[in-house]
Order: sequence, then structure tokens, then C-alpha cells
Amino acid sequence: MRLCTTVSKAKLDMGLHDIIRHYERSKFWSQRGSCIGRQTAIALSAAGWSLTLTARRLTQLEETKAACANPESCLLVDGDITSEAFVKTLFDQTIERFGRLDLLFNNAGISDKVYPIEEMPLELFTSVVNVNLVASFLCTREAFKIFKSQTPTGGRIINNGSLAAHVPRPNSAAYACSKHAVSGLTKSSAIEGRSFDISVTQIDIGNAHTSMTAGHTLGALQPDGRRVDEPTFNVVHVAQTIVHVASLPNSVTMLEVNIMATGAPYAGRG
Repeated sequence: MRLCTTVSKAKLDMGLHDIIRHYERSKFWSQRGSCIGRQTAIALSAAGWSLTLTARRLTQLEETKAACANPESCLLVDGDITSEAFVKTLFDQTIERFGRLDLLFNNAGISDKVYPIEEMPLELFTSVVNVNLVASFLCTREAFKIFKSQTPTGGRIINNGSLAAHVPRPNSAAYACSKHAVSGLTKSSAIEGRSFDISVTQIDIGNAHTSMTAGHTLGALQPDGRRVDEPTFNVVHVAQTIVHVASLPNSVTMLEVNIMATGAPYAGRG
């Protein structure tokens, strides 16, 4: 499931895209469910944030809302996060509900099927780039408009990158290209936003145990042609890290965070 989120102390998380607003804090709370977006929404809700959740299917959003500590503080908006018109509507509804935006979590993402470059269909390449990069750009653009115009100004953006933004897997050119481009978006946004108290972070996650990574980590193809079962780790630790970054004041920027399973072949991949 893709989840995107937005926040007011409102947050926007892509994939199950949620927009979040901050209320009173409460202790960390979690439940079963392995996707990064859902676990992040659960963790942020437990920490006192209000959320706007978005995904293509409303049933996914309703399941996530029911798992949150404060479901009454969740706004659900289903739609296509790669649509420029939908993204504008998403942010408009967030401001109408919460009054301001404090956090955008660009989390929507898909991975490509394994193809060598010469066999990769253009349709697949374009689809991956649209979800992983274009959607993040569209949401970042709307967030910047709000961050600059609201009082007080500022806010935080967290982009879900990947270890592939640094060291790609074999036969995954579309995914690797999209995640390298997210790094460019992160750095460009950080430069343009800093004079407006806009801080930007990229979290690069390696082998968190989710439905999307399951096919990559079991018998994962290595650059030397071997297939290796790679270690994974509980996605709850990703959610906890995101909550920590979200809690920092806008005067503090954590530009890059790398979180991965101990033993993941990151430094030696490639």
C-alpha cells in the first residue's frame, strides 16, 4: 500500500498520504501492519499529531485511521497523488480542516519489476518516476506555498528516499533513477526553504520489513550474480525515527538519515 501524509502541527505523508496537525502529546502506540506509511501515521497519532491520509483506495485509509490513537483527528482524502489537480485539492482540504501545515512526509513509492535496462518498458519507467518523484515534487510545491504564507512561517518536509539513492540494486534503473532524483529534490528544497524556516530531511531506509521489500530481500540479486537472503528490521523503528525528526524545531535540519538492517549489504553493494 502506498501512503502519503501531510500535517498542521499538520503533516503530509505520501503513499497513504497523510496531512498532520499537532495537538497534545501522548505516549507511543502501535499495532500490527507493516507498511511505512501506516506505521508512521500510527506513531504520529500516538505522539499527538492530527493527520490527513491519502491513498487511491478509501478502504486502506479507513483501516489506518481505525489503528490510530486519535482517529477523530484524521482527515481521509482518497485520490491519485500524481495528479496536479488532486494534490492542490488535498492541500486545500488540509488547510480548511486544520488551519495550517507544519509537516509534509513524502512517502508514496513503488518499485519497478526487475528488468535489465535494454528490456525496460518506457511505461514502467515513467510510472515509477511519476509516483516516486513527480508526486513528491507536486506535494513539496504546495507545501512551500503554505509554509511561506502562513503565520508563523515555516514547516518541515521529510522525503522517503532509499539506499538505492546511493547504491542501486541490479536491474532496477527506474527505481534508482527516481530515488537519486529525490535526493536532488531534497537538497534543492533545503536550499530554497532555509530562509523561510523550512527544514528538509531525506530518510534512506534499507530493508525495513514491508510487503514491498519482501520480494527484494529473499534471494536478493547481488551485483556479482549471487542471490542472498538479506536481513530485515521492524518498520516500527522507521516510524519512531520519523517521529523524532518531526519533533525537532524548524531551526534544526537533519538533512540525511540512513536507517537499515544490521548486516544489509549497503556499503558493499556495487
